[in-house]
Amino acid sequence: MSRTGTTPVVRVTGTARRRLLVGSDRWHAGIGVREAVVCAVAVGAVLALAVVGLAIGDFPVPVRDVLGAFTGRTEGLARTVVLEWRLPRVAAAVLFGAALAVAGGVFQAVTRNPLASPDVVGLSNGAFTGMLVALVGFGGSWTARTGGALVGGLLTALVVALLARRDGSQGFRLIVVGIGVSATLAAFNTWVLLRADLETALLASAWGAGTLTTATAELVTPVACCVAVLLVLVGGRSAALAQLELGDDVAGTTGVDPRRDRAVLLLGAVALVSAVTAVAGPVAFVALAAPQIARRLVRSAGIPLAASAATGALVLLGSDLVAQHVVPLAVPVGVVTVVVGGAYLLWLLLRETRTPR
Repeated sequence: MSRTGTTPVVRVTGTARRRLLVGSDRWHAGIGVREAVVCAVAVGAVLALAVVGLAIGDFPVPVRDVLGAFTGRTEGLARTVVLEWRLPRVAAAVLFGAALAVAGGVFQAVTRNPLASPDVVGLSNGAFTGMLVALVGFGGSWTARTGGALVGGLLTALVVALLARRDGSQGFRLIVVGIGVSATLAAFNTWVLLRADLETALLASAWGAGTLTTATAELVTPVACCVAVLLVLVGGRSAALAQLELGDDVAGTTGVDPRRDRAVLLLGAVALVSAVTAVAGPVAFVALAAPQIARRLVRSAGIPLAASAATGALVLLGSDLVAQHVVPLAVPVGVVTVVVGGAYLLWLLLRETRTPR
């Protein structure tokens, strides 16, 4: 079924690809059958882990009471524990994991480089630098932190783009420049922490490792709304993203404006990373690993954004549960993602070096 204009369109293209497109001629998203299956399995796993995360802890809550808290059948302390204490952190892990994965998928698709992600090219550290400066200089309000994170992320993206402009958005030059900028920002962040007062330094240090400990309903709700809107906007440009993966020349022949769509997608990715960093700090390696894991599960030549989002949510939520309940001493979730992501990055680098050119 297909109609022109802005009337909603639902059509299946290509029996071999079995791809469902939903939306309009100017705004639509596509998802293949295999990707839909991967998304369904990942979402099911996320829901199962979410129930576990809401049930276990210093005050265990039976699964039936966890479910009853949402239907109104559970009252008292159990309801407070589930809905007010644990739900914001679980929701933040799911939504932030999806946001980081989509941001990483956009960077990897636009640059056509599996090593490109916001944390590797320095955007996460840049957003944290902006948040840290806002925290030290303008107080700890959510508006100041979020604004500082967004400005820091955008400025870092601009600096990396200018320094790597010789090769455009492709090549390992972007990765090398990003790593150098990230290291410089990390050193600057350390200097700022050393000059800050003790309370601010301790608070910022916890953020610097990547943590969901401070994820309260009052803090998560506005950021979650921003992230949800950004995910919809970026997801609506998935068709343009798929064309950009083929190169600017091919993308231009299909009606895509490479410069405009690339700028819109990258701006959305930077905003996603900045919003997450404002609450959780620079959570490493989720943006790098999740899109590539999803691509291999879907067996897709490009980056599947929907599957990446589901995979990122699963990775971050699982890592947070490990950080809280498996490690002998509770650690920030960023510590777990660094271990998991570091092992993945090592495997990916070894695989790239063995791939014949």
